[in-house]
Amino acid sequence: MTKKNNLVIAGKRKTAIAKASIKEGTGKVTINKIPFETLGEFKKLSIMEPIEIAKQVLGKFNFDIDVNVHGGGQQGRIEASRLAIGKALVNFTNSTELRKAFLNYDRNLLIADVRRKEAYKPNDSKARKKRQKSYR
Repeated sequence: MTKKNNLVIAGKRKTAIAKASIKEGTGKVTINKIPFETLGEFKKLSIMEPIEIAKQVLGKFNFDIDVNVHGGGQQGRIEASRLAIGKALVNFTNSTELRKAFLNYDRNLLIADVRRKEAYKPNDSKARKKRQKSYR
């Protein structure tokens, strides 16, 4: 493991953008200056996934991660945050074992999902739905 002072990594999901800064510390993880333990149960579990995998692979988790996230909805913010946390952990530790563990568990912990909502078409009600014709 190499020693670095502070590293800032970004993660995106839909229109949510998360920037995670990581440094050596005691293991605190905050999202918008709020401890992630205060989030709802499913959101907390989503954020904990990269942290628990890092604990299993590295044996310890002595990193302080501060995530600033804006834009998008609640679920997009959570997914952008976990992407930023996963990328920050891999870049900070330079561990190939951790990278492989993340990719085996969930590819979205390291690679952004670039899908976006499709645009509405002119004179139609939805992006894909077309107007029906009746020849009677």
